[in-house]
Amino acid sequence: LLNAAWAASIFLLEVPSGALADVIGRKRLLVFSAALMVMEMGVLLLAPRNGGWLLFSLCLLNRILSGASEAAASGADEAIAYDALPEENRQSAWDEVLATAMRWRSAGFLIAMVSGGLLYDPSWWNRIAPDALHVAMETARRLPVAVVFMQGLVCLTIALRFEETPRHADHVGGTCGAALKLTLQTARHAFATRTIAIVLTGGVLIDAVTRNFATLTSEYYRLIGVPGWAFGVIGSLIAVLNWFIPTIAARVNQRYSTNASLAIGGAVAAVALALLVPAWPWVGLLPAMFLMAVLGFVSFTVSRFLHGVATSEQRATLLSVKGLAFNLGYGLYSFAFSILLSGLGKHGGDAFQRGLLWQVGFFRSEE
Repeated sequence: LLNAAWAASIFLLEVPSGALADVIGRKRLLVFSAALMVMEMGVLLLAPRNGGWLLFSLCLLNRILSGASEAAASGADEAIAYDALPEENRQSAWDEVLATAMRWRSAGFLIAMVSGGLLYDPSWWNRIAPDALHVAMETARRLPVAVVFMQGLVCLTIALRFEETPRHADHVGGTCGAALKLTLQTARHAFATRTIAIVLTGGVLIDAVTRNFATLTSEYYRLIGVPGWAFGVIGSLIAVLNWFIPTIAARVNQRYSTNASLAIGGAVAAVALALLVPAWPWVGLLPAMFLMAVLGFVSFTVSRFLHGVATSEQRATLLSVKGLAFNLGYGLYSFAFSILLSGLGKHGGDAFQRGLLWQVGFFRSEE
């Protein structure tokens, strides 16, 4: 229920927030997003343990604020950065910016996987620290939340220091009605323009299947006999692998067309999906890691293309249309896959492994 509320918030606010960013200003949306991040973590930080309906209500508020925050930042962040680049050789400069950002994100993920686990479980600290410095388990449970709350404050401070790009500032000052009009115009333009529609559709099909597996990786790890303690280590290894993906994606996109690049990503995903089916103990980690890498590759490819075809006045809106399409595709596919698993489970055996086989057939038919 909580995740449904989170998804609904993103779905309802994704495109309107992108249009608002293009109409009232990207900086305002980013400051609003950062403020919501501080609020959502503050709610969790203050939530009472064993609080019953009060606890559930605060968690529900957290999910709504989180979805609204993500929707508000989506599109506005990339748009303000892209328009800040010099117009000369902007495409190649954006490739470098996007690749650098993705590498930093991978590094951040690696740090979060390690530090989050250490903060959440204080047993290692309590074994080496004096009794006076021991951390209670109840306190440790809130430490990761407290760290993210402080990150939110830093993010808000940085967002307040942003400056609206001069050439976009000339178009700022519209109304919510103008934002709605821009939303409809941009969505119509995106799916009525053959080149944009093909890239969006191809990206959605690859992303939906791949991201669905990404949410079920722990189930797959258990299927191939990986112990629970190793999940974090594997996540860290995937983060290290993703460090190199932006460089690979940039070179592929510079050499081939966007459609060809997506075809390459789809082919890699198809092979990885097929190699998941045998569920080889431990060896099955290799196709799973390659499949995770496809997510970053597709994100880079689609983002690069959309920035190249978007005008400054509609950039954040178009990126939000992309975000909405991707989330909708992922949600529908995840729902269909859950129904498939439910049906397979009625016939006995390992429904999840058989679901992986069906998934390969579905993905091949999409291609």
